[in-house]
Amino acid sequence: MEQEQYGVTKDGLFVVRYTLENEKGAIARILNYGGIVSELWMPDRDGQLGDVVLGFDGFEQYEKENPYFGCITGRVANRIASGRFLLDKVNYKLAVNDAPNHLHGGLKGFDKVIWEAEEVSRREGPALRLSYKSIDGEEGYPGNLNVKVTYILSSQNDFIIEYEAVTDRSTPINLTSHSYFNLADDGDMLGHILTLKARYFTESDETLVPTGRLLPVSGSPLDFTKPASVGGRIAQLKIGGYDHNYVLDNGEKNEPELAAELYDPKSGRVMSVYTTEPGLQVYSGIHLNNLKGKCGAVYNRYSGLCLETQHFPDSINQNAFPSVVLRPGEIFRSVTSHVFSIR
Repeated sequence: MEQEQYGVTKDGLFVVRYTLENEKGAIARILNYGGIVSELWMPDRDGQLGDVVLGFDGFEQYEKENPYFGCITGRVANRIASGRFLLDKVNYKLAVNDAPNHLHGGLKGFDKVIWEAEEVSRREGPALRLSYKSIDGEEGYPGNLNVKVTYILSSQNDFIIEYEAVTDRSTPINLTSHSYFNLADDGDMLGHILTLKARYFTESDETLVPTGRLLPVSGSPLDFTKPASVGGRIAQLKIGGYDHNYVLDNGEKNEPELAAELYDPKSGRVMSVYTTEPGLQVYSGIHLNNLKGKCGAVYNRYSGLCLETQHFPDSINQNAFPSVVLRPGEIFRSVTSHVFSIR
C-alpha cells in the first residue's frame, strides 16, 4: 500500500494519503483526515479509468471549505432536531451548526479529525483500517467511543466500508460515508439512472427534520422504485433537488442487501449499493455553488449525488424509528458495499 504526506492541519498534524489498488487497476485514495475518500478510479465500458467521486486537488480546501466530500460523518450523521436529545433521563445539548439543528456530528465531527491508520489483510483485496477514540463529552456526546472504519477494494471492483464501535457509556451513533458520486467523471449527474429499493420516505419539516411520518413515494418525484433519471423530475422539488431519507424495504439487517443502483448511460458505469442500514439519504448536491474542485473542475448544484447509508435522521428523538443507541457491552457494526460493473 502506498502512502504519502498530503498536508498539515492548522493544528500542525500530518495528513497522510493512502492508496489502495487492485489487480484490475481500480484505485481508491483515502486520507487519515476525516477518513476522506479523495479519489475512486473505476473503469468505463471502454476500460478507461475515471475518478467517480468529487473532491479537491490539495488538502487545504478539505480543511477550509469541504462540503463533507468523501468523509466519515459522526458521531451522529444527519440532523438532530434543535441540537438536543434525552437519553437515560439526561438532557444533552449539542452544537447547532445547521440552524436550527445539529448536523453530522457538530462543529468538529469525525470528518475533521485525524484517524490512526494501518494496513490490514483481507481476503477480498487491499484494505485500510482507520481508528479513532471520541472522548466522553466530545461535541456534547456522552461516553468514550472507540470507532474503527475499514476500507476494502476487492479484486472484483467492490469498494466496501465496514464500521465498528464500542462505548463505555450509552450514546447515540450513526455513521456514514459522504461521497458525492458522478459516474461520468465530469459534468453533472442529472442523466444518471437511479433505482431505489424503497417504497417509503421519512416526511420532513421545513428544516429537513423528520415529522415521524413515513409516506409512500408512489406518484411523487421521490419514486425511484423503477429506474428513472435523477434529473427527470427534480424541478418539481421545492428545495431545488433531493435531500431525502428513504426507508429501505429490507430494513435493518445483519448482512448487506441491495439498496440502490446508479447507472450512467454515457460511461456505462454501474454502482450497486448494498448495506445493512435501514435508511438511505439521497442528496443531489443542491448547496454546491461555483466550488473549484479536482483537475480544474467547477462544482455546482447536481455535480454529484450522495447515497448515504444510515439510520434515519433525528432517530434519537423518534422512538418509532430504528434505534441509534449503543450501550456498554454492545458492538455497533455496519457494512456498505459499492459494487461497480459495466453495462
